[in-house]
Amino acid sequence: MKRSKTMELGVGLFMLAGILGLVFLGLRVSGMSLALPSETFRLEANFASIGGLKPRARVTMAGVTVGRVEAIELDTEWYDARVVMELDAELEGVLPEDSTAAILTAGLLGEQYVGLSMGGAPETLADGDSVRDTQSALVLEELIQQFVTSMAKE
Repeated sequence: MKRSKTMELGVGLFMLAGILGLVFLGLRVSGMSLALPSETFRLEANFASIGGLKPRARVTMAGVTVGRVEAIELDTEWYDARVVMELDAELEGVLPEDSTAAILTAGLLGEQYVGLSMGGAPETLADGDSVRDTQSALVLEELIQQFVTSMAKE
């Protein structure tokens, strides 16, 4: 069978489309994107324990992703974990001052993310403010240890 230039070009384009499709799917699964950054604002929250929370983890409200964890660092004043979150700009001036932030787990052993819950205060959070009411992560290993030690006492 004789090769033609059009067949070689078609196969090359097909392979290129397949590779681009795999790159696109890989970026979507990893949570990264090639989109231009949209307008955001920053909030901080201090947690006694962050469990397995990682930078780039989701920040959600009512199950909808509204931002990402930008950074996690140690607060040397209180020796807690400070979580810096980048949220959609449309939430600036909307989140009440008494909103809560909790570290949640998707499923039993899934990824950890930050869940925000609305408060009821008339004052709102602005860029650079801190969420004061936080709930630390539930660490499965600690729960198992507590269960085992309580069973050993009986």
